[in-house]
Amino acid sequence: MRSLNDAPLLSQPSHTIGERRSDPLWLQPFHPRRGMRNGDVQTLAANFLPRKLQLPPPEDEIVEVDAATRSRVLCHCNWQSGPARSASMTMLLVHGLEGSSESQYMLGNADKAWRAGWNVIRMNMRNCGGTEMLSPTLYHSGLSGDVRAVAEYFVAQHALSQMTWVGYSMGGNLVLKAAGECGESAPPWLRAVIGVSPVVDLAPSADALHHARNRLYEWNFLQNMLRRYRRKAQLYPGRFSLANCKLVRSIRNYDEYIVSPNSGFTGADDYYYRAASARVIDHIAIPTLILHAIDDPFIRILPETRAKIMSNPHIALVETEHGGHCGFLTPATSVDDGYWAETTLHRFIESAVAIQPEQEN
Repeated sequence: MRSLNDAPLLSQPSHTIGERRSDPLWLQPFHPRRGMRNGDVQTLAANFLPRKLQLPPPEDEIVEVDAATRSRVLCHCNWQSGPARSASMTMLLVHGLEGSSESQYMLGNADKAWRAGWNVIRMNMRNCGGTEMLSPTLYHSGLSGDVRAVAEYFVAQHALSQMTWVGYSMGGNLVLKAAGECGESAPPWLRAVIGVSPVVDLAPSADALHHARNRLYEWNFLQNMLRRYRRKAQLYPGRFSLANCKLVRSIRNYDEYIVSPNSGFTGADDYYYRAASARVIDHIAIPTLILHAIDDPFIRILPETRAKIMSNPHIALVETEHGGHCGFLTPATSVDDGYWAETTLHRFIESAVAIQPEQEN
């Protein structure tokens, strides 16, 4: 593992960019699974490989995240029983663009957390997971308040004493943005935040999706997003215009002509600036982990954002040569299923909780 610019390891132990003697105990080397050194292979395999899970059926709960618009989201929850519920760690999981609570990485993380004795909340963003009827609004990368609303709701409902936020891709941007907005005023029950392949810089990552090598990814996203938008228009007659759909040829077009006019932004550039966690990432004040693969097909981190991350002693940035987008598949063994990111973030959370002093709740 190394940094993009081979920068020397910083003195702070929380900044991890290489397999060196100073690497923390929670971080194990990443070695790609055989035949999966390519970033695209990692990206696709992690999304489609079947998995054996032991997660029991969840409890469904609908949570209001915005009283002004009566927007609600669907959460799938697995709770520990009895007194263990409030005392146990609770993992709040947030999926990526056009994902859902049923995405592979959501289920994989939930399974590991549940078997470790943790509570698990798999949060669907607005409209995702077949919930278009629950909200008259669209979902987008700036709705970090939804994460906080869901977390606060369940903390109050179950007297939860400790929680960690885990987000993948777009969800990674949401949890990092929410943590940055909390700053030094983060609630005492929020113990750690993790972003896996997070879209911290929206504009360059959206533009990278339009590169020729990534057009298949972009086409898949756009087809799903436009279908969802058309369903919204049918559910809420007169609220969403379909006229601009014919102008959409890229993710940037979609954000310019669909997201922005329906979500209070003046255009794609305004949206990308205001919704990016990069804008507030230097304010994060709790243990935070960012996992990023150098061969990620379309996630880009700007130099100025990297500088903010590296100067924040609360953030551990781990970059691997390989791993793709939300992939990070290593050889599976009898005791390890080979989903390195899931195992790493779990170990990071355990370490972060262990080093924090006891706090009043």
